Amino acid sequence: MTISSDIIIIGAGAAGLMAGATAAAYGKQVIILEHAEKAGKKILISGGGRCNFTHLQASSENYISENPHFVKSALSQYTPWDFLDLMQQYNLSYEEKSEGQLFCEQKSPAIVNMLLSECKKYHVQIKLKEKNIQVTRSKAGFFIIDTDMAQYQARSLIIASGGKSIPKMGASDIGYRIAHYMGHEIIPTQPALVPFLFNQDDTQFIKGLSGNSASVLVRCNKQEFEDDLLFTHRGISGPAALQISSYWDAGDKIRIDLLPGIKLEEEIKADKSESAEQSLQRYLGKFISRKIVNTFLSDEKFHLPLKQVQPQLISHLNERLHRWEVTPGTTAGYRLAEVTRGGVDTNGISSKTMESKIIPNLYFIGEVLDVTGWLGGYNFQWAWSSAFVAGKNAGLNTG
Repeated sequence: MTISSDIIIIGAGAAGLMAGATAAAYGKQVIILEHAEKAGKKILISGGGRCNFTHLQASSENYISENPHFVKSALSQYTPWDFLDLMQQYNLSYEEKSEGQLFCEQKSPAIVNMLLSECKKYHVQIKLKEKNIQVTRSKAGFFIIDTDMAQYQARSLIIASGGKSIPKMGASDIGYRIAHYMGHEIIPTQPALVPFLFNQDDTQFIKGLSGNSASVLVRCNKQEFEDDLLFTHRGISGPAALQISSYWDAGDKIRIDLLPGIKLEEEIKADKSESAEQSLQRYLGKFISRKIVNTFLSDEKFHLPLKQVQPQLISHLNERLHRWEVTPGTTAGYRLAEVTRGGVDTNGISSKTMESKIIPNLYFIGEVLDVTGWLGGYNFQWAWSSAFVAGKNAGLNTG
């Protein structure tokens, strides 16, 4: 027996749940198919369980896409303030970790429960453990979805299946396969917001720094971020590394300023008289951890008092600490990537409705598209915005 619905959504993550509630609010029957055993699994682990659910300053500048203008319409149709209004209806509150970066005070499960409550309010059916999903299209224009559990059909189909990141949470390439089957191009994918792994020589160089962190300025491919960097036993992680990883391609150098905003040469010259007898090693420790100093300047004359440090040595220190260059061997891959870069080519999607330009009543939302946000709540905001737009248009247009 075939189960019919007005709209079927593949994926019960952030985008899928939001789209389901939005579409059903227009009086449409909506079924969400999810292969995992529970909905919203990726939401639950986000922000260490605290859910960095949006960023108040989200704009097109915070997203990577072959079409940098694609996100503008959706972000304007459903803003961070709209999501805050929804949270207020459920008495959920937030805290601002850094300017514009919002976390749910009631933690991640509260966000999932809110979305599930919205779906329940509008009678959305959520079918879990639906394995081996296959999609075809009938001659009459209906989407036929076969799973291990049943066969479904609907006039409209919304793909909210996400990307390849964090496969242990059930991530797969099903959205890309469906898009390809329907005639859409796929921008090559790769892990993003992901730690770097170094080659053997560089790993040996930093082996004593695992667990140490520093505030740095990191650059790659004309993009830069100033944030915290964490040294690991195999490379680098932390917000600065994750951010720049979205702009990195294999073989690219990363340039790291370990003392951003500090003019080391001027500082030493100014402090030479007051701290004349202080050792160079102790003096540098006021700017950065001694372990990092010892690693990057292991061959320098640490024992020298500041008054004896010559201009040539100061210049050399300045170069080493302000202009560290390293070429990562690879990244930690999809296993530790927070998102996927690349995806369904947005040239085949309407930016105003999220509907396919090739197949009527077919929509793509969230991470499955070639839209990758920065770290800090931007990817969730894209999920909410794109889902709202698709849900609204599917709800209005589905007969």
